[in-house]
Amino acid sequence: MEKKSIKYIIVGAGLSGLTSAYKLYKSGEHDFVILESRDRIGGRILTKSHIDFGATWFQNHHGRVISLLEELGINKFHQYSKGKSVLVYSTMAPEHFFESDPNVPSAYRVVDNSEAVIQKLAEPFLEKIQLNNRVGKIHDEGDKLFVETDKGVFGAEKVILTVPPKIATRIEFNPKLPTAVTQVMDKTHTWMSNAIKVGLTFKKPFWRAKNLSGTVIGQVGAVTELYDHSDIGDEHFALMGFVNEGLRDTSAEERKERILAYLSKYLGSEIMDYESYEEKDWSQDWNTSCETIKSIYMSPSYGNPIFQETYLNHRVLFSGAETSPVYGGYMDGAIYSGILAAKKVMGITSD
Repeated sequence: MEKKSIKYIIVGAGLSGLTSAYKLYKSGEHDFVILESRDRIGGRILTKSHIDFGATWFQNHHGRVISLLEELGINKFHQYSKGKSVLVYSTMAPEHFFESDPNVPSAYRVVDNSEAVIQKLAEPFLEKIQLNNRVGKIHDEGDKLFVETDKGVFGAEKVILTVPPKIATRIEFNPKLPTAVTQVMDKTHTWMSNAIKVGLTFKKPFWRAKNLSGTVIGQVGAVTELYDHSDIGDEHFALMGFVNEGLRDTSAEERKERILAYLSKYLGSEIMDYESYEEKDWSQDWNTSCETIKSIYMSPSYGNPIFQETYLNHRVLFSGAETSPVYGGYMDGAIYSGILAAKKVMGITSD
């Protein structure tokens, strides 16, 4: 196997890993490589047909997202919420309509979709990203770490491990990580791992003509949450939301049929005039989920202090949305942990 020597290795080209790389690059540190097991960058930020099937929204208090967008020259806009929204208490009872308070700002979305952040972050160092490169082993050989992938062996001074902790348990560490660490890794819920998202595109936003916001909320139907997912320039019109996980075991055809019937009932028969229909079941994504998936209905616990320690002779650091001590499970947390990891490997202790 080919052996390459590099100063820093970042495992994972999601938001956290790319943020670390961006901060390293901006600080003048260019001796790094990013190893990504997928055939694309972005991790759980995924945009298809102008629809975000992964991370989508952020709020005013997510200052790191807002600051990063400003630094990258990317704009934001408010989630569309004008008109009546639908609340479904029971499929056997009439729906309830409500309107959002116009004085309370809705969540933000990224202009040109969340993937715009990923593309802009990676732009300066694209040649340093190696796709389809899955890490299988990380060994400490004293003077350096050796990271073994299905494409070769890399020597490094330090490794920033940004894949979800539960997924990282697939990696063989030598010496082994402390049992307390592997137990926490295994118990840490992977954000999005149990989600099924659905997206539909349309020629026109028919729901707006009916004074509907496009929002449908209810835990009892085929779709638990749905929102207007049109772009700010009114060039692409779409609806996007989360599918009831109870439909995971049905066939794709039956699931689609039930979703369309449900949405037709509450938004109108025009739902059938969609231009495209697509689903993303993250539980079927090897890089995000695993056989022991379970649904989480309460907010999961993220940012365990154990992830702030360093391992394998202080050469391995954890990073990512699940490891962040602030806003764990959010884009803001991924960015925070990415910045923190970059500072740690460079020996910067100030905030």
